[in-house]
Amino acid sequence: MSRLGRINEGNGCQVPNPYSVRSIAGVHFSQPATLNCGMVAPVHDWMENTVQPAAGNAFGERVVSVDIAASYSCRPRNNKRGAKMSEHGYGNALDISAFTLESGKKVTVLGDWGGGKDGRFLREIRGEACGQFATVLGPGSDRHHRDHFHLDLQQRRSGKAYCR
Repeated sequence: MSRLGRINEGNGCQVPNPYSVRSIAGVHFSQPATLNCGMVAPVHDWMENTVQPAAGNAFGERVVSVDIAASYSCRPRNNKRGAKMSEHGYGNALDISAFTLESGKKVTVLGDWGGGKDGRFLREIRGEACGQFATVLGPGSDRHHRDHFHLDLQQRRSGKAYCR
């Protein structure tokens, strides 16, 4: 993990305290993720205290890497013109599409959500993410999130998490 210079694109996209994260809690990222400082601890805690124990229970092995679908990206929600700024535009969101185990087995959100122990593993870690993130989206949320988990820390007036 390395600290980056402040990001401010002048159009609402800004990350005052960005980091480039290549791995966290011993889990390698498929590509560096640019995240704000506030996202690092929850991602670490989720990986260490939710993902790894669930992988151990389901498969008898650890997750060694994840496929990062997106992190910082200056864009509106769901890339829809005129929509509110995505939490990705603040470095406040991370999208994960797959988990690779020590054996090399890959569990993908798109391909394995349906059932069996792979699907149970995915549903468990997505459900538990709701305690650590303000927004958790994935299969069944909408067509934009059918192939990955979206995790973010959006602040809401209600203070309640949005998990679908």
